[in-house]
Amino acid sequence: MSLPHAILTALLEKPSSGLELTRRFDKSIGYFWSATHQQIYRELGKLEQAGHIRALPAAQPTRGQKKEYEVLPAGREELTAWVAKAEDPKPVRDPLLLRLRAAGVVGSEGLEAELVRHLVLHRRQLAEYTAIEARDFPPERTTTEQDRLRHLVLRGGIELETFWTKWLTDALAAFHVNP
Repeated sequence: MSLPHAILTALLEKPSSGLELTRRFDKSIGYFWSATHQQIYRELGKLEQAGHIRALPAAQPTRGQKKEYEVLPAGREELTAWVAKAEDPKPVRDPLLLRLRAAGVVGSEGLEAELVRHLVLHRRQLAEYTAIEARDFPPERTTTEQDRLRHLVLRGGIELETFWTKWLTDALAAFHVNP
């Protein structure tokens, strides 16, 4: 149920077309909630049908013109209710962890290279997040509540990537320990 709420959030931040939403998902929202172009367009149709959003009237009707959407009061109410809703944490479902468990049964051939690949990817993501933090949230900047909440989301990403880089480094070290 989170994709419609991610879209409502993005549209409340800035009315956008489906294409613009897709680009924004690729750049920011997609760091913690990804969606394909098709999923976004499908969800826009559902949100419009439910009365949560509407297409903004076009200045000049043109065939093939992209529609820009805005959130209606019912959409804001839905998002507000969702923000306050109690929800239990989701259990971890990571294929890499399952593959490590399976390696304990069938052997670990090829697994070390995959751990190295994951470590490189997590280090790259951590570097990107810390660069965004330095650019968008310098210590001297006065922040609003909206800025502080966005920074908290980014800090969550930084902490997760920090965890993965440490854990993967430790896991790779375990490959080189003689039993």
